Amino acid sequence: MKVRTTCNRDCPDACGIVATVEDGRVKRIQGDPDHPVTQGFLCYRTSRFLERQYDPERITSPLVKRNGAFHPVSWDDALDRIAEKMLRIKTESGAAAILHYRSGGTLGIMKFLNDRLFELFGPCAVKSGDICSGAGDAAQLADFGEEDSNDLFDLLNAKTILIWGKNPHVSSVHLLPILKEAREKGARIVMIDPVRHRGADLAELYVQPRPGGDIALALGIARRLFETGKADPLAATYCDHLDAFRALAFSRDLQAWATLADVTPAELVRVADLYAAGPSAILVGWGMQRKANGSATVRLLDALGAISGNLGVSGGGVSFYFKRRGAFDTSFGGKGVEPPRQLLEPVLGREILEAADPAIRMVWVTAGNPVAMLPDSHTVKRALETRELTVVVDSFLTDTARAAHVVLPTTTMLEDDDLVGAYGHHWLGEVRPVVPAPDGVKTDYAVAQALAQRLGLHEHFADDTETWKKRFLGRVFDKGASLEAIRHGYVRNPIAAKILFADRKFKTPTGRVNLIHEADPEPARPTAERPLLLMAFSTEKAQSSQWAHPRGQDGPAVATLHPEAADGFHDGELARITSELGAMDVRLKFDARQRHDVVLMAKGGWLKDGRCANALIPAAATDAGGGARYYDTPVRVERR
Repeated sequence: MKVRTTCNRDCPDACGIVATVEDGRVKRIQGDPDHPVTQGFLCYRTSRFLERQYDPERITSPLVKRNGAFHPVSWDDALDRIAEKMLRIKTESGAAAILHYRSGGTLGIMKFLNDRLFELFGPCAVKSGDICSGAGDAAQLADFGEEDSNDLFDLLNAKTILIWGKNPHVSSVHLLPILKEAREKGARIVMIDPVRHRGADLAELYVQPRPGGDIALALGIARRLFETGKADPLAATYCDHLDAFRALAFSRDLQAWATLADVTPAELVRVADLYAAGPSAILVGWGMQRKANGSATVRLLDALGAISGNLGVSGGGVSFYFKRRGAFDTSFGGKGVEPPRQLLEPVLGREILEAADPAIRMVWVTAGNPVAMLPDSHTVKRALETRELTVVVDSFLTDTARAAHVVLPTTTMLEDDDLVGAYGHHWLGEVRPVVPAPDGVKTDYAVAQALAQRLGLHEHFADDTETWKKRFLGRVFDKGASLEAIRHGYVRNPIAAKILFADRKFKTPTGRVNLIHEADPEPARPTAERPLLLMAFSTEKAQSSQWAHPRGQDGPAVATLHPEAADGFHDGELARITSELGAMDVRLKFDARQRHDVVLMAKGGWLKDGRCANALIPAAATDAGGGARYYDTPVRVERR
C-alpha cells in the first residue's frame, strides 16, 4: 500500500512523500512525483528517515528521572506529576515562573495548540527572537513591512540570479532543478559565499568574500549601480531615505569597499554589472544574518533589490523567506494576550539562570533541542538541569532530553497528523499518519489534550485533529485550499502573490521601502591569539541535530580548514579547537579551496559525544530580531 504524506521537519521544502507500507511497517519512502517542488526525489536526510523511524533507542514510554537515571512510568503517572507541579508553581509564583519553549523540530501548524495551552494556563513565559532567521525576519519587516517571496518558479524569468550565502545542495535541494533550468534558459548565476561548496559549480561567477564582508560588498555594488546610471530612476517614488542610502554607498570608493569585503575591485564590478542586467533575483542564505550585524546585512540586500528596480517585477525580488503560515488562520488564539515575560532565545541559558521575581521554576520543551542548537550549550544544559521540573517532548534522548526530569514520547513525521506550509515555496501539504504510532506514543496534540484535562482546560482542546485542520484553513478553504482539496492534490496558497509588491505598495508606515541608511560595514575578525572564525554549517546528513543515523556519532568532529591555516599539522590529524568558552577535540580535514581565516564544522553535533560546536560559541544576540551570533567566534587550532 502506498500512502502520501508531507515532511514536517525543519527544512524549506516541506516535501511530498510517498510511503510504501507492508504489514503495518513502512518499507520505503520516496519523493512524490506529483508535488510541483519535490518532483519525485528526497534529500539524503529524509530518504534515510526509516533508520530513525525504527531505531531501537526510540522512546516509547514516558520517562522520569530518579537519582540521575531515567525510569519508565505510565502516562497517568507522568502527567499527574507535571500537572500537580504546574498548578503549585502557578499558585506560589505565578505562571511567569513557567517557560514554554517551542522550536522548529516539526513545523506543523497543529503545534500552535501547544502554545495555546500554555497561554490559556497562564499566560506563561515564552522565548523571544529566533536563532534561525530572527535577524533576517526583522530586516525584511523593517524594510518592506512584509516577509515573503515571488513564486518559486518565477526564478525562471530572471536574467541574473545572485545566490548570496546559500548552499542549495544542503539547504534547499529542490531548488537545484529550477536553478539549472533557469541557467539553461540563459540566466546568469552568481554565487557569493565565503565558503567554497558544490553550489559554486552552478555559477558563472563565484566570489569568496571574507566572513561578514557582505555589507561592504553590497555597498560597493550599490555605488556601482548609482555611478553607472543603473539605479532605478523611479526609486525615489517608492523608497524612503534614498539620498541617505546613496550617501552611505558613496562614503567609500569601490577600491575601499572591495578591500573591506576582501574581493578584487574587478569582482565587485562584475557582480554589480551582472546584477544590473535584470530582471535579477537575490536568494538570501540564512548564514550571513547569524552575525552581530546580521540584520543590517539582509537590509543591505533588500536595498539593492529596491534601488535597482527589482522589487515587484517578474524575475526579481529579494527572497529570504516564504510566508509558510500565511494560509493558516490562528486568529482564534492568543489575540491581544501578552506573555508575562519573554526570554531572549540566543542567550536562553543565561536568561533562565538569571530570571528573578519570579525565578523560572519549570521549562517545557516542544519540538526542540536547545542544548545542542543554542550557543553556549553547557549553560543551557545547566539551566535546564537545575529547574524544579524540565519536561521534554521528543522521540529520542537528545542532549536536551537528557537534561530533563520528565521525557514524553511523541510521534515521528510518519505518524503525525497535521498541516504544513513551506518556507521555501508556497505549496501546502497535509501530514498524514502513514502508520500508527507505537503503543505508548502520543502526538503533541494528544499530549496537550491529556494535560489540559488535568489543568481544567479540557473544553478548549476537545475538538479532534480533523476539526482543527479545517479551522486552520478557514481563510483559504473557499479559495481552493480546503482540506479536501489538499488531500486530493498539492495546493498553492491561494492568497500568496505570484509577484510580491507588484503594485510597489509596501506594508511599512509610509507605504514605501524603508531603506537602511546607517550601517557599520566592519566585519567581525579573528584575532592574533585566535586567528580563525568558527563556522558550523548545516550538512546533508542532519536535519539540525536530527542526524540520519540517530545512534551516536562516532569519533571526534571533523574540522575543515585550509592547509596553511593549520601550519605544522597534517591532514587527518587529531587536534583541539579552542575558543574563549572552551575546547573540543577534532579531526582535521584540509581543503585548499577554503579561505585561510575560517574553520568549518557540522551544525547540530551532540554535546554528549563531544561534537557540539555550539559549546564553543558565546551567547549573544544580533543587531535586531533576536538572532544568534553563530559565526563571529574566533578560535585556534592546538595540539591535544
